[in-house]
Amino acid sequence: MVTINPIGPAEWEIPRTGDMRVPARIFASEELMKNMQGDRTIWQIQNVATLPGLVTAANVMPDGHEGYGFPIGGVAAFDPERGGVVSPGGVGYDINCGVRLVLTNLTEKDITAKKRELVDLLFKNVPSGVGVKGKIRLQEKQLEEAVTRGVPWAIEQGWGRSEDALACEEEGCIQDADFGAVSPLARKRGLPQFGTVGAGNHFVEVQKVEKLVDAEVAKRFGMHEGQIAVMIHSGSRGFGHQICTDNLQSMITAAGKYNIKLMDRELCCAPLNSPEAKHYFGAMRCAVNFAFNNRHIMMHWVRETFDTIFGKGTSDNMPLLYDVCHNIAKYEEHVVDGQRKKLCVHRKGATRAFAAGRVEIPSKYRDIGQPVIIPGSMGTASYVLVGAQGAMDKTFGSTCHGAGRKMSRSKAVHTWTGEQITKGLGERHIMVRSTESELLAEEAPGAYKDVDEVVKSVEMAGLSRIVARMIPLAVVKG
Repeated sequence: MVTINPIGPAEWEIPRTGDMRVPARIFASEELMKNMQGDRTIWQIQNVATLPGLVTAANVMPDGHEGYGFPIGGVAAFDPERGGVVSPGGVGYDINCGVRLVLTNLTEKDITAKKRELVDLLFKNVPSGVGVKGKIRLQEKQLEEAVTRGVPWAIEQGWGRSEDALACEEEGCIQDADFGAVSPLARKRGLPQFGTVGAGNHFVEVQKVEKLVDAEVAKRFGMHEGQIAVMIHSGSRGFGHQICTDNLQSMITAAGKYNIKLMDRELCCAPLNSPEAKHYFGAMRCAVNFAFNNRHIMMHWVRETFDTIFGKGTSDNMPLLYDVCHNIAKYEEHVVDGQRKKLCVHRKGATRAFAAGRVEIPSKYRDIGQPVIIPGSMGTASYVLVGAQGAMDKTFGSTCHGAGRKMSRSKAVHTWTGEQITKGLGERHIMVRSTESELLAEEAPGAYKDVDEVVKSVEMAGLSRIVARMIPLAVVKG
């Protein structure tokens, strides 16, 4: 029986026991805690808490559920001076799966008559689906430039605007990406998938800002009630998946080489200063930049689509609010035991949520905090939050990343049909286009946790504050 102690509003702790080096903390309402206790989430975060060099606590966000290695929603920081490690299981297969939100100056009234036309053209212009190939044909040398230089490279090619890069985490490029660490198979998989949504829970969604919760911050973000926005959710596709796969065996070998005791082989890892870690970081950073470019290029096509449907120049008033990563490991400075230290922070299905004052936040937001974009499940609300000091104090500047699954994809397919989902969304005036009907069943709203409860939990825990609630009007999926 696991001892789980309540330590605050929407905050729980599993005290150190056995091989655990630090406690495990869970940020969730009582109802969401029940979801986590129904799978392996608790067991997985306890195992994370046994890894070398872990500081303060191993954390799980309220949208947490079991995953590969770390649970989805897992956050942990490792100190290189204490033998800290990097683990591909703490990043995941879809490296830099993330979200960006593009604002417009349109309202629902402006798009209603052309909503079907808009959805059909978005479906045509932004490639989606399992294994889909993109519209861009890159040579390997161009791929190397794209994944080492990030969004600035795409802007030079004519996709997007210079100010877009400033509205991305890491300004759209994480440094020290090493294309030489990327396998030939990863390169082969990545080349045709550049600029594609993919499948699963990835999407392009037309939304309406339904409600402002913090009007002052919303105004600074450029948001107002009734406004149309477009959310893009995708990652590094087969490129990132292969990079993760390529490094798992070397990390299993490294764990044995460096005498690291693993409670779960999926937590295979290597010391941060080791050659194995350097190789993984070099390749992983390429996948991070692939994903930044992937979302950036799709945003360019979204803007072009709006120009076609609503008139040339519409995209001039479609700024990027922000782009956030969900699956990443990177070095950041945080305060531990009163001292500022450089740590390797793993976020697996979690979002950076820096509070006001951090230099990493774009200058236009720095005095209010980082925008945090939280997608709901298909057919439910999404949110914009802002980073809060509690995240800096408790979770290394991290918060939730979405609604979080409560039902497996296979069970969802046996529970609903794609036709049922399409009909149900249509009855709520939400249009949907998808390459395969079964994919809609996999992503049924009922297969996910209540996103309202998730964001309420992180606000109660002081990790981030709710700024605005959006509702879907149209969805394009793989």
